[in-house]
Amino acid sequence: MKNGARKADGPNRACPPFSYGKGVDMAYTALYRKWRPGTFEDVKGQDHIVTTLKNQIRTGRIGHAYLFCGTRGTGKTTIAKILAQAVNCEHPVDGDPCGECSACRSIAAGNSVNVVEIDAASNNGVDNIREIRDEVRYSPAEGKYRVYIIDEVHMLSTGAFNALLKTLEEPPSYVIFILATTEVHKIPVTVLSRCQRYDFRRIGGDTITDRLAEMAAAEQIDVEEKALRYIAKKGDGSMRDAISLFDQCVAFHYGERLTYEKVLEVLGAVDGEVFSKLLRKVAKGDTAGSLRLVEEIVVQGREIAQFVLDFTWYMRNLLLFEASGDEDSLDVTKEDLGRLREEAELVDGGTLMRYIRIFSELSNQLRYAAGKRVLLEVALIRLTKPQMEENLDSVLQRLKELEKRVEEGVFTLPERAGGEEPSGTISSVPGTNGRGGAASSEDEAVVLTKARYEDLMLVREQWGRIAKEIGGASGPALLGAQAEPFGEDGIMLEFLDENLYMIGGRESVLSELSDYVRANFQKEMTFKARLLTDGRRTDTRYISEDELKEKIHMDIVTEND
Repeated sequence: MKNGARKADGPNRACPPFSYGKGVDMAYTALYRKWRPGTFEDVKGQDHIVTTLKNQIRTGRIGHAYLFCGTRGTGKTTIAKILAQAVNCEHPVDGDPCGECSACRSIAAGNSVNVVEIDAASNNGVDNIREIRDEVRYSPAEGKYRVYIIDEVHMLSTGAFNALLKTLEEPPSYVIFILATTEVHKIPVTVLSRCQRYDFRRIGGDTITDRLAEMAAAEQIDVEEKALRYIAKKGDGSMRDAISLFDQCVAFHYGERLTYEKVLEVLGAVDGEVFSKLLRKVAKGDTAGSLRLVEEIVVQGREIAQFVLDFTWYMRNLLLFEASGDEDSLDVTKEDLGRLREEAELVDGGTLMRYIRIFSELSNQLRYAAGKRVLLEVALIRLTKPQMEENLDSVLQRLKELEKRVEEGVFTLPERAGGEEPSGTISSVPGTNGRGGAASSEDEAVVLTKARYEDLMLVREQWGRIAKEIGGASGPALLGAQAEPFGEDGIMLEFLDENLYMIGGRESVLSELSDYVRANFQKEMTFKARLLTDGRRTDTRYISEDELKEKIHMDIVTEND
Protein backbone atom coordinates (compact mmCIF):
# COMPACT_ATOMS: atom_id res chain seq x y z
CA MET A 1 0.00 0.00 0.00
CA LYS A 2 1.45 3.37 -1.02
CA ASN A 3 1.91 6.41 1.16
CA GLY A 4 -1.32 8.37 1.41
CA ALA A 5 -3.44 5.42 0.32
CA ARG A 6 -6.28 4.38 2.57
CA LYS A 7 -7.33 0.86 3.29
CA ALA A 8 -10.89 0.08 2.36
CA ASP A 9 -13.20 -0.72 5.24
CA GLY A 10 -15.05 -3.98 4.91
CA PRO A 11 -18.84 -3.92 5.04
CA ASN A 12 -18.95 -5.61 8.44
CA ARG A 13 -15.35 -5.19 9.58
CA ALA A 14 -15.11 -4.25 13.26
CA CYS A 15 -12.34 -2.16 14.82
CA PRO A 16 -9.69 -4.01 16.89
CA PRO A 17 -10.83 -4.60 20.47
CA PHE A 18 -9.64 -1.93 22.88
CA SER A 19 -10.36 -1.63 26.57
CA TYR A 20 -10.97 1.74 28.21
CA GLY A 21 -11.38 1.33 31.93
CA LYS A 22 -13.12 -1.51 33.70
CA GLY A 23 -15.81 -3.38 31.89
CA VAL A 24 -15.96 -0.95 28.93
CA ASP A 25 -15.55 -2.44 25.47
CA MET A 26 -14.48 0.13 22.86
CA ALA A 27 -14.85 -2.27 19.91
CA TYR A 28 -18.00 -0.52 18.69
CA THR A 29 -18.32 0.02 14.94
CA ALA A 30 -20.26 3.05 13.68
CA LEU A 31 -23.54 2.09 12.08
CA TYR A 32 -22.69 3.64 8.70
CA ARG A 33 -19.57 1.40 8.55
CA LYS A 34 -21.29 -1.68 9.93
CA TRP A 35 -24.14 -1.35 7.43
CA ARG A 36 -22.06 -0.34 4.42
CA PRO A 37 -23.36 -2.39 1.45
CA GLY A 38 -21.21 -5.33 0.43
CA THR A 39 -22.98 -6.10 -2.86
CA PHE A 40 -24.78 -4.15 -5.56
CA GLU A 41 -28.09 -5.54 -4.32
CA ASP A 42 -27.58 -3.83 -0.95
CA VAL A 43 -27.13 -0.37 -2.51
CA LYS A 44 -30.23 1.81 -2.12
CA GLY A 45 -31.42 4.65 -4.31
CA GLN A 46 -28.95 4.28 -7.19
CA ASP A 47 -30.63 1.61 -9.33
CA HIS A 48 -29.73 3.32 -12.63
CA ILE A 49 -26.02 2.98 -11.83
CA VAL A 50 -26.15 -0.46 -10.22
CA THR A 51 -27.99 -2.00 -13.16
CA THR A 52 -25.51 -0.59 -15.70
CA LEU A 53 -22.43 -1.79 -13.80
CA LYS A 54 -23.84 -5.27 -13.22
CA ASN A 55 -24.61 -5.63 -16.93
CA GLN A 56 -21.04 -4.59 -17.79
CA ILE A 57 -19.60 -7.19 -15.43
CA ARG A 58 -21.91 -9.96 -16.68
CA THR A 59 -21.06 -9.28 -20.33
CA GLY A 60 -17.38 -8.49 -19.79
CA ARG A 61 -17.77 -4.95 -21.22
CA ILE A 62 -15.85 -3.33 -18.39
CA GLY A 63 -14.60 0.22 -18.94
CA HIS A 64 -11.10 1.42 -18.12
CA ALA A 65 -12.08 4.73 -16.47
CA TYR A 66 -15.18 5.69 -14.47
CA LEU A 67 -16.20 9.05 -13.02
CA PHE A 68 -18.65 8.96 -10.10
CA CYS A 69 -20.28 12.35 -9.40
CA GLY A 70 -22.73 13.33 -6.70
CA THR A 71 -23.24 14.85 -3.27
CA ARG A 72 -21.74 13.38 -0.13
CA GLY A 73 -23.08 10.14 1.29
CA THR A 74 -24.83 8.92 -1.86
CA GLY A 75 -22.68 5.78 -2.32
CA LYS A 76 -19.83 6.79 -4.66
CA THR A 77 -16.99 5.21 -2.68
CA THR A 78 -19.13 2.25 -1.64
CA ILE A 79 -20.01 1.34 -5.24
CA ALA A 80 -16.38 1.89 -6.29
CA LYS A 81 -15.26 -0.72 -3.74
CA ILE A 82 -18.01 -3.15 -4.74
CA LEU A 83 -16.99 -2.71 -8.40
CA ALA A 84 -13.34 -3.39 -7.46
CA GLN A 85 -14.42 -6.61 -5.75
CA ALA A 86 -16.71 -7.68 -8.59
CA VAL A 87 -14.11 -7.35 -11.36
CA ASN A 88 -11.61 -9.42 -9.32
CA CYS A 89 -14.09 -11.94 -7.90
CA GLU A 90 -13.35 -15.55 -8.75
CA HIS A 91 -17.04 -16.56 -8.69
CA PRO A 92 -19.27 -13.55 -9.39
CA VAL A 93 -23.01 -14.08 -8.94
CA ASP A 94 -25.14 -12.17 -11.48
CA GLY A 95 -22.60 -9.35 -11.55
CA ASP A 96 -22.22 -9.22 -7.76
CA PRO A 97 -19.07 -10.28 -5.89
CA CYS A 98 -19.48 -13.57 -4.07
CA GLY A 99 -17.82 -12.26 -0.90
CA GLU A 100 -16.31 -15.69 -0.17
CA CYS A 101 -13.29 -16.06 -2.45
CA SER A 102 -9.81 -14.94 -1.37
CA ALA A 103 -9.91 -11.88 -3.66
CA CYS A 104 -13.22 -10.66 -2.18
CA ARG A 105 -12.07 -11.21 1.39
CA SER A 106 -8.72 -9.45 0.93
CA ILE A 107 -10.31 -6.44 -0.78
CA ALA A 108 -13.05 -6.23 1.90
CA ALA A 109 -10.37 -6.36 4.60
CA GLY A 110 -8.29 -3.69 2.85
CA ASN A 111 -5.32 -6.02 2.37
CA SER A 112 -5.36 -6.39 -1.41
CA VAL A 113 -2.42 -4.94 -3.34
CA ASN A 114 -4.64 -4.78 -6.41
CA VAL A 115 -6.99 -2.11 -5.01
CA VAL A 116 -5.47 1.22 -4.10
CA GLU A 117 -7.61 4.04 -2.70
CA ILE A 118 -6.09 7.51 -2.80
CA ASP A 119 -7.36 10.68 -1.18
CA ALA A 120 -6.68 13.42 -3.71
CA ALA A 121 -7.27 16.08 -1.08
CA SER A 122 -3.93 15.22 0.55
CA ASN A 123 -2.18 13.51 -2.38
CA ASN A 124 -2.77 15.97 -5.19
CA GLY A 125 0.69 16.63 -6.57
CA VAL A 126 2.37 15.62 -9.82
CA ASP A 127 4.66 13.19 -8.00
CA ASN A 128 1.72 11.22 -6.60
CA ILE A 129 0.26 10.71 -10.09
CA ARG A 130 3.67 9.85 -11.58
CA GLU A 131 4.01 7.16 -8.95
CA ILE A 132 0.71 5.64 -10.11
CA ARG A 133 1.85 5.91 -13.73
CA ASP A 134 4.99 3.91 -12.92
CA GLU A 135 3.03 1.23 -11.04
CA VAL A 136 0.55 0.47 -13.81
CA ARG A 137 3.35 -0.96 -15.95
CA TYR A 138 3.30 -4.11 -13.86
CA SER A 139 0.43 -6.57 -14.14
CA PRO A 140 -1.25 -7.81 -10.92
CA ALA A 141 0.43 -10.74 -9.20
CA GLU A 142 -2.99 -12.15 -8.33
CA GLY A 143 -6.48 -11.34 -9.54
CA LYS A 144 -7.51 -9.84 -12.87
CA TYR A 145 -7.37 -6.06 -12.41
CA ARG A 146 -5.50 -3.34 -10.60
CA VAL A 147 -8.10 -0.79 -9.49
CA TYR A 148 -7.21 2.79 -8.51
CA ILE A 149 -9.94 4.65 -6.59
CA ILE A 150 -9.13 8.37 -6.48
CA ASP A 151 -11.48 10.11 -4.07
CA GLU A 152 -12.15 13.89 -4.28
CA VAL A 153 -10.38 13.90 -7.64
CA HIS A 154 -11.27 17.55 -8.25
CA MET A 155 -8.58 18.45 -5.68
CA LEU A 156 -5.76 17.37 -8.01
CA SER A 157 -3.51 20.17 -9.23
CA THR A 158 -3.38 21.17 -12.88
CA GLY A 159 -0.02 19.44 -13.25
CA ALA A 160 -1.38 16.26 -11.68
CA PHE A 161 -4.33 16.22 -14.09
CA ASN A 162 -1.96 16.63 -17.02
CA ALA A 163 0.20 13.78 -15.74
CA LEU A 164 -2.87 11.56 -15.44
CA LEU A 165 -4.25 12.25 -18.92
CA LYS A 166 -2.12 9.89 -21.02
CA THR A 167 -2.44 6.98 -18.62
CA LEU A 168 -6.17 7.62 -18.28
CA GLU A 169 -6.65 7.57 -22.04
CA GLU A 170 -4.68 4.41 -22.83
CA PRO A 171 -4.13 2.39 -19.67
CA PRO A 172 -3.03 -1.27 -19.74
CA SER A 173 -5.89 -3.73 -20.16
CA TYR A 174 -5.62 -4.83 -16.51
CA VAL A 175 -5.99 -1.31 -14.98
CA ILE A 176 -9.24 0.42 -14.02
CA PHE A 177 -9.48 3.98 -12.73
CA ILE A 178 -12.48 5.04 -10.62
CA LEU A 179 -12.59 8.77 -9.98
CA ALA A 180 -15.04 10.13 -7.38
CA THR A 181 -15.96 13.78 -6.85
CA THR A 182 -18.56 16.05 -5.31
CA GLU A 183 -17.60 18.99 -7.57
CA VAL A 184 -17.55 17.75 -11.14
CA HIS A 185 -17.40 21.30 -12.57
CA LYS A 186 -13.80 21.59 -11.34
CA ILE A 187 -12.58 18.66 -13.43
CA PRO A 188 -10.97 19.50 -16.80
CA VAL A 189 -12.96 18.62 -19.91
CA THR A 190 -10.01 16.57 -21.15
CA VAL A 191 -10.43 14.24 -18.16
CA LEU A 192 -14.22 14.10 -18.45
CA SER A 193 -14.02 12.99 -22.07
CA ARG A 194 -11.89 9.97 -21.14
CA CYS A 195 -14.28 8.57 -18.50
CA GLN A 196 -17.68 6.95 -18.29
CA ARG A 197 -19.63 9.42 -16.17
CA TYR A 198 -22.23 8.31 -13.61
CA ASP A 199 -24.27 10.89 -11.72
CA PHE A 200 -25.38 9.77 -8.27
CA ARG A 201 -28.78 11.08 -7.25
CA ARG A 202 -29.83 12.32 -3.85
CA ILE A 203 -31.55 9.45 -2.08
CA GLY A 204 -35.26 9.89 -1.43
CA GLY A 205 -36.65 10.31 2.08
CA ASP A 206 -38.76 7.15 1.87
CA THR A 207 -35.76 5.08 0.79
CA ILE A 208 -33.66 6.39 3.67
CA THR A 209 -36.52 5.84 6.15
CA ASP A 210 -36.94 2.22 5.04
CA ARG A 211 -33.21 1.61 5.41
CA LEU A 212 -33.18 3.13 8.90
CA ALA A 213 -36.19 1.01 9.89
CA GLU A 214 -34.37 -2.10 8.64
CA MET A 215 -31.31 -1.20 10.71
CA ALA A 216 -33.40 -0.43 13.80
CA ALA A 217 -35.12 -3.83 13.58
CA ALA A 218 -31.82 -5.68 13.16
CA GLU A 219 -30.14 -3.74 16.00
CA GLN A 220 -33.24 -4.14 18.24
CA ILE A 221 -33.72 -0.38 18.58
CA ASP A 222 -37.21 0.82 19.56
CA VAL A 223 -37.94 3.94 17.53
CA GLU A 224 -40.98 5.88 16.28
CA GLU A 225 -41.57 6.04 12.54
CA LYS A 226 -42.03 9.83 12.79
CA ALA A 227 -38.55 10.10 14.33
CA LEU A 228 -37.06 8.05 11.48
CA ARG A 229 -38.76 10.25 8.89
CA TYR A 230 -37.38 13.38 10.49
CA ILE A 231 -33.85 11.93 10.59
CA ALA A 232 -34.19 10.92 6.92
CA LYS A 233 -35.24 14.47 6.08
CA LYS A 234 -32.24 15.88 7.97
CA GLY A 235 -29.99 13.59 5.93
CA ASP A 236 -30.84 15.78 2.92
CA GLY A 237 -30.46 12.98 0.38
CA SER A 238 -27.34 11.51 2.02
CA MET A 239 -27.70 7.97 3.37
CA ARG A 240 -24.45 8.21 5.32
CA ASP A 241 -25.44 11.49 7.01
CA ALA A 242 -28.84 10.09 7.97
CA ILE A 243 -27.31 6.92 9.46
CA SER A 244 -24.77 9.01 11.41
CA LEU A 245 -27.57 11.19 12.84
CA PHE A 246 -29.52 8.06 13.75
CA ASP A 247 -26.45 6.62 15.47
CA GLN A 248 -26.02 9.88 17.42
CA CYS A 249 -29.64 9.91 18.61
CA VAL A 250 -29.53 6.25 19.65
CA ALA A 251 -26.32 6.83 21.62
CA PHE A 252 -27.82 9.78 23.51
CA HIS A 253 -30.95 7.83 24.50
CA TYR A 254 -29.38 4.39 24.64
CA GLY A 255 -31.78 1.73 25.92
CA GLU A 256 -34.81 4.05 25.64
CA ARG A 257 -37.52 4.34 23.04
CA LEU A 258 -36.37 6.89 20.49
CA THR A 259 -39.25 9.33 20.01
CA TYR A 260 -39.71 12.29 17.71
CA GLU A 261 -39.34 14.74 20.61
CA LYS A 262 -36.07 13.13 21.70
CA VAL A 263 -34.68 13.39 18.17
CA LEU A 264 -35.54 17.10 18.11
CA GLU A 265 -33.79 17.50 21.45
CA VAL A 266 -30.58 15.78 20.32
CA LEU A 267 -30.39 17.58 16.97
CA GLY A 268 -31.30 20.99 18.40
CA ALA A 269 -34.28 21.18 16.05
CA VAL A 270 -37.79 22.56 16.45
CA ASP A 271 -41.19 20.95 15.93
CA GLY A 272 -43.15 21.97 12.83
CA GLU A 273 -45.92 23.44 15.00
CA VAL A 274 -43.52 26.19 16.10
CA PHE A 275 -42.90 27.17 12.46
CA SER A 276 -46.64 27.39 11.93
CA LYS A 277 -47.05 29.69 14.95
CA LEU A 278 -44.17 31.88 13.79
CA LEU A 279 -45.47 32.17 10.24
CA ARG A 280 -48.92 33.21 11.47
CA LYS A 281 -47.44 35.88 13.74
CA VAL A 282 -45.27 37.20 10.91
CA ALA A 283 -48.24 37.28 8.51
CA LYS A 284 -50.20 39.36 11.06
CA GLY A 285 -47.28 41.76 11.50
CA ASP A 286 -46.95 40.74 15.16
CA THR A 287 -43.35 41.76 15.77
CA ALA A 288 -43.46 41.40 19.55
CA GLY A 289 -45.04 37.93 19.36
CA SER A 290 -42.45 36.76 16.81
CA LEU A 291 -39.57 37.93 19.00
CA ARG A 292 -41.07 36.25 22.08
CA LEU A 293 -41.24 32.97 20.16
CA VAL A 294 -37.56 33.32 19.25
CA GLU A 295 -36.81 33.93 22.93
CA GLU A 296 -38.49 30.63 23.83
CA ILE A 297 -36.48 28.79 21.18
CA VAL A 298 -33.19 30.24 22.41
CA VAL A 299 -34.02 29.43 26.05
CA GLN A 300 -34.69 25.81 25.04
CA GLY A 301 -31.16 25.66 23.61
CA ARG A 302 -32.20 25.11 19.99
CA GLU A 303 -29.64 25.71 17.26
CA ILE A 304 -30.43 29.01 15.54
CA ALA A 305 -28.83 28.12 12.19
CA GLN A 306 -30.82 24.87 12.06
CA PHE A 307 -33.99 26.72 13.03
CA VAL A 308 -33.52 29.22 10.18
CA LEU A 309 -32.90 26.41 7.68
CA ASP A 310 -35.97 24.46 8.84
CA PHE A 311 -38.22 27.53 8.77
CA THR A 312 -37.05 28.32 5.24
CA TRP A 313 -37.89 24.76 4.23
CA TYR A 314 -41.32 25.10 5.87
CA MET A 315 -42.04 28.25 3.85
CA ARG A 316 -40.80 26.50 0.71
CA ASN A 317 -43.36 23.73 1.23
CA LEU A 318 -46.10 26.32 1.67
CA LEU A 319 -45.02 28.14 -1.50
CA LEU A 320 -45.06 24.89 -3.52
CA PHE A 321 -48.45 24.00 -2.10
CA GLU A 322 -49.86 27.40 -3.10
CA ALA A 323 -48.28 27.29 -6.55
CA SER A 324 -49.22 23.74 -7.55
CA GLY A 325 -51.70 22.41 -5.02
CA ASP A 326 -49.97 19.02 -5.34
CA GLU A 327 -49.93 17.53 -1.86
CA ASP A 328 -48.14 14.34 -2.94
CA SER A 329 -44.98 16.23 -3.93
CA LEU A 330 -44.51 17.59 -0.40
CA ASP A 331 -42.47 15.59 2.09
CA VAL A 332 -44.53 16.58 5.15
CA THR A 333 -46.59 14.87 7.82
CA LYS A 334 -50.39 14.91 7.86
CA GLU A 335 -50.33 17.45 10.71
CA ASP A 336 -48.06 19.80 8.75
CA LEU A 337 -50.22 19.39 5.65
CA GLY A 338 -53.30 20.48 7.59
CA ARG A 339 -51.48 23.61 8.75
CA LEU A 340 -50.29 24.38 5.22
CA ARG A 341 -53.89 24.32 3.95
CA GLU A 342 -54.88 26.93 6.55
CA GLU A 343 -51.82 29.13 6.04
CA ALA A 344 -52.23 29.17 2.26
CA GLU A 345 -55.17 31.51 2.91
CA LEU A 346 -53.10 33.86 5.06
CA VAL A 347 -50.00 34.55 2.93
CA ASP A 348 -49.81 35.01 -0.84
CA GLY A 349 -47.02 33.64 -3.02
CA GLY A 350 -45.28 36.99 -3.60
CA THR A 351 -45.02 37.68 0.13
CA LEU A 352 -43.74 34.14 0.74
CA MET A 353 -40.99 34.62 -1.83
CA ARG A 354 -39.93 37.78 0.01
CA TYR A 355 -39.85 35.84 3.31
CA ILE A 356 -37.79 33.06 1.75
CA ARG A 357 -35.36 35.55 0.19
CA ILE A 358 -34.73 37.26 3.54
CA PHE A 359 -34.22 33.96 5.39
CA SER A 360 -31.98 32.56 2.65
CA GLU A 361 -29.77 35.63 3.00
CA LEU A 362 -29.86 35.16 6.78
CA SER A 363 -28.79 31.52 6.47
CA ASN A 364 -25.66 32.58 4.56
CA GLN A 365 -24.89 35.31 7.10
CA LEU A 366 -25.15 32.93 10.07
CA ARG A 367 -22.26 30.76 8.87
CA TYR A 368 -19.64 33.22 10.09
CA ALA A 369 -21.64 35.36 12.52
CA ALA A 370 -21.06 35.57 16.25
CA GLY A 371 -24.36 37.25 17.18
CA LYS A 372 -26.71 34.82 15.46
CA ARG A 373 -29.69 35.70 17.62
CA VAL A 374 -29.41 39.39 16.75
CA LEU A 375 -29.39 38.63 13.02
CA LEU A 376 -32.46 36.40 13.40
CA GLU A 377 -34.35 39.08 15.31
CA VAL A 378 -33.47 41.72 12.70
CA ALA A 379 -34.70 39.41 9.94
CA LEU A 380 -38.03 38.87 11.73
CA ILE A 381 -38.48 42.62 12.15
CA ARG A 382 -37.91 43.00 8.40
CA LEU A 383 -40.59 40.36 7.75
CA THR A 384 -43.19 41.97 10.00
CA LYS A 385 -42.42 45.57 9.01
CA PRO A 386 -42.08 45.76 5.21
CA GLN A 387 -42.16 49.57 5.41
CA MET A 388 -38.60 49.43 6.75
CA GLU A 389 -37.35 48.15 3.39
CA GLU A 390 -37.17 50.09 0.15
CA ASN A 391 -36.96 47.24 -2.35
CA LEU A 392 -39.77 46.35 -4.76
CA ASP A 393 -40.84 43.21 -2.87
CA SER A 394 -41.64 45.13 0.31
CA VAL A 395 -43.47 47.88 -1.61
CA LEU A 396 -45.64 45.27 -3.34
CA GLN A 397 -46.43 43.63 0.00
CA ARG A 398 -47.49 46.97 1.46
CA LEU A 399 -49.70 47.66 -1.54
CA LYS A 400 -51.33 44.24 -1.19
CA GLU A 401 -52.05 44.95 2.47
CA LEU A 402 -53.71 48.23 1.50
CA GLU A 403 -55.72 46.45 -1.23
CA LYS A 404 -56.93 43.93 1.30
CA ARG A 405 -58.06 46.69 3.63
CA VAL A 406 -59.90 48.39 0.77
CA GLU A 407 -61.64 45.14 -0.18
CA GLU A 408 -62.69 44.58 3.43
CA GLY A 409 -64.03 48.12 3.63
CA VAL A 410 -61.57 49.17 6.31
CA PHE A 411 -60.50 52.69 5.36
CA THR A 412 -57.98 54.64 7.39
CA LEU A 413 -58.11 58.21 6.20
CA PRO A 414 -55.00 60.37 6.58
CA GLU A 415 -54.82 62.79 9.47
CA ARG A 416 -56.29 66.17 8.71
CA ALA A 417 -53.13 68.13 8.23
CA GLY A 418 -52.01 70.75 5.79
CA GLY A 419 -48.95 72.06 4.04
CA GLU A 420 -48.51 75.49 2.56
CA GLU A 421 -51.28 77.98 2.93
CA PRO A 422 -53.36 77.76 -0.25
CA SER A 423 -54.52 80.71 -2.30
CA GLY A 424 -58.09 81.91 -1.89
CA THR A 425 -57.89 81.94 1.95
CA ILE A 426 -57.53 84.56 4.62
CA SER A 427 -54.63 84.75 6.99
CA SER A 428 -54.29 82.33 9.86
CA VAL A 429 -56.72 82.86 12.70
CA PRO A 430 -55.02 82.05 15.99
CA GLY A 431 -57.01 80.51 18.81
CA THR A 432 -59.43 78.65 16.53
CA ASN A 433 -59.50 75.11 15.15
CA GLY A 434 -61.54 73.39 12.49
CA ARG A 435 -63.77 71.65 15.02
CA GLY A 436 -65.13 74.91 16.42
CA GLY A 437 -62.99 74.88 19.57
CA ALA A 438 -59.81 76.43 20.73
CA ALA A 439 -56.76 75.34 18.80
CA SER A 440 -53.55 74.20 20.43
CA SER A 441 -50.45 76.30 20.12
CA GLU A 442 -49.17 73.91 17.44
CA ASP A 443 -52.34 74.17 15.27
CA GLU A 444 -52.78 76.57 12.38
CA ALA A 445 -56.35 77.41 11.33
CA VAL A 446 -56.92 78.35 7.67
CA VAL A 447 -60.24 79.72 6.46
CA LEU A 448 -61.57 78.60 3.06
CA THR A 449 -64.47 79.89 1.05
CA LYS A 450 -67.60 77.85 1.52
CA ALA A 451 -67.31 76.19 -1.90
CA ARG A 452 -63.62 75.32 -1.47
CA TYR A 453 -64.25 73.97 2.02
CA GLU A 454 -67.11 71.76 0.81
CA ASP A 455 -65.01 70.41 -2.06
CA LEU A 456 -62.13 69.56 0.26
CA MET A 457 -64.37 67.86 2.83
CA LEU A 458 -66.11 65.88 0.07
CA VAL A 459 -62.81 64.51 -1.24
CA ARG A 460 -61.55 63.68 2.23
CA GLU A 461 -64.74 61.95 3.35
CA GLN A 462 -65.05 59.93 0.13
CA TRP A 463 -61.32 59.21 -0.26
CA GLY A 464 -61.58 55.55 0.72
CA ARG A 465 -64.35 54.96 -1.81
CA ILE A 466 -62.49 56.88 -4.53
CA ALA A 467 -59.27 54.91 -4.00
CA LYS A 468 -61.14 51.61 -4.01
CA GLU A 469 -62.94 52.33 -7.27
CA ILE A 470 -59.80 53.64 -8.98
CA GLY A 471 -58.39 50.18 -8.19
CA GLY A 472 -55.26 48.46 -9.51
CA ALA A 473 -51.94 49.40 -7.97
CA SER A 474 -53.05 53.05 -7.92
CA GLY A 475 -55.87 52.52 -5.42
CA PRO A 476 -53.75 51.32 -2.47
CA ALA A 477 -51.10 53.92 -3.28
CA LEU A 478 -53.69 56.74 -3.12
CA LEU A 479 -54.65 55.67 0.41
CA GLY A 480 -51.20 56.84 1.48
CA ALA A 481 -51.91 60.40 0.27
CA GLN A 482 -53.52 63.31 2.07
CA ALA A 483 -55.78 65.81 0.28
CA GLU A 484 -55.00 69.53 0.69
CA PRO A 485 -56.53 72.60 -1.06
CA PHE A 486 -54.58 74.00 -3.97
CA GLY A 487 -55.30 77.05 -6.14
CA GLU A 488 -58.88 78.01 -6.90
CA ASP A 489 -60.31 74.56 -7.61
CA GLY A 490 -57.40 72.18 -7.11
CA ILE A 491 -56.59 69.37 -4.72
CA MET A 492 -52.96 68.68 -3.83
CA LEU A 493 -52.20 65.05 -2.91
CA GLU A 494 -49.30 64.95 -0.45
CA PHE A 495 -47.25 61.74 -0.13
CA LEU A 496 -44.74 60.85 2.58
CA ASP A 497 -43.56 57.65 0.85
CA GLU A 498 -41.59 58.02 -2.37
CA ASN A 499 -42.69 54.63 -3.71
CA LEU A 500 -46.38 55.44 -3.23
CA TYR A 501 -45.82 58.88 -4.77
CA MET A 502 -44.29 57.30 -7.90
CA ILE A 503 -47.43 55.17 -8.34
CA GLY A 504 -50.23 57.48 -7.19
CA GLY A 505 -48.71 60.73 -8.43
CA ARG A 506 -48.59 59.84 -12.10
CA GLU A 507 -50.32 62.21 -14.52
CA SER A 508 -52.57 59.41 -15.79
CA VAL A 509 -53.79 58.70 -12.24
CA LEU A 510 -54.38 62.40 -11.50
CA SER A 511 -56.34 62.77 -14.73
CA GLU A 512 -58.40 59.70 -13.83
CA LEU A 513 -59.21 61.27 -10.45
CA SER A 514 -60.52 64.44 -12.15
CA ASP A 515 -62.70 62.35 -14.46
CA TYR A 516 -64.02 60.31 -11.53
CA VAL A 517 -64.99 63.40 -9.49
CA ARG A 518 -66.66 64.97 -12.53
CA ALA A 519 -68.66 61.82 -13.27
CA ASN A 520 -69.71 60.96 -9.70
CA PHE A 521 -69.95 64.32 -7.91
CA GLN A 522 -70.53 66.72 -10.84
CA LYS A 523 -67.60 68.88 -9.75
CA GLU A 524 -64.62 70.21 -11.64
CA MET A 525 -61.38 69.63 -9.72
CA THR A 526 -57.76 69.65 -10.74
CA PHE A 527 -55.52 67.15 -8.96
CA LYS A 528 -51.80 67.60 -8.37
CA ALA A 529 -49.30 65.54 -6.36
CA ARG A 530 -46.11 66.23 -4.48
CA LEU A 531 -43.66 64.38 -2.22
CA LEU A 532 -42.98 65.81 1.24
CA THR A 533 -39.22 65.46 1.40
CA ASP A 534 -38.99 66.25 5.11
CA GLY A 535 -41.13 63.18 5.85
CA ARG A 536 -43.80 64.99 7.91
CA ARG A 537 -46.96 67.03 7.54
CA THR A 538 -48.01 70.24 9.27
CA ASP A 539 -50.97 70.47 11.64
CA THR A 540 -53.28 72.70 9.58
CA ARG A 541 -57.01 72.88 10.34
CA TYR A 542 -59.50 74.19 7.76
CA ILE A 543 -62.77 76.01 8.49
CA SER A 544 -65.32 77.71 6.26
CA GLU A 545 -66.08 81.46 6.24
CA ASP A 546 -69.61 80.90 7.57
CA GLU A 547 -68.37 78.83 10.46
CA LEU A 548 -65.80 81.43 11.37
CA LYS A 549 -68.40 84.25 11.30
CA GLU A 550 -70.53 82.34 13.76
CA LYS A 551 -67.58 81.81 16.08
CA ILE A 552 -66.11 85.33 16.18
CA HIS A 553 -69.17 87.44 15.13
CA MET A 554 -67.34 89.67 12.69
CA ASP A 555 -67.15 90.27 8.96
CA ILE A 556 -64.44 88.39 7.10
CA VAL A 557 -62.53 89.92 4.23
CA THR A 558 -61.15 87.32 1.85
CA GLU A 559 -57.72 88.00 0.41
CA ASN A 560 -57.00 87.05 -3.17
CA ASP A 561 -53.54 86.49 -4.63
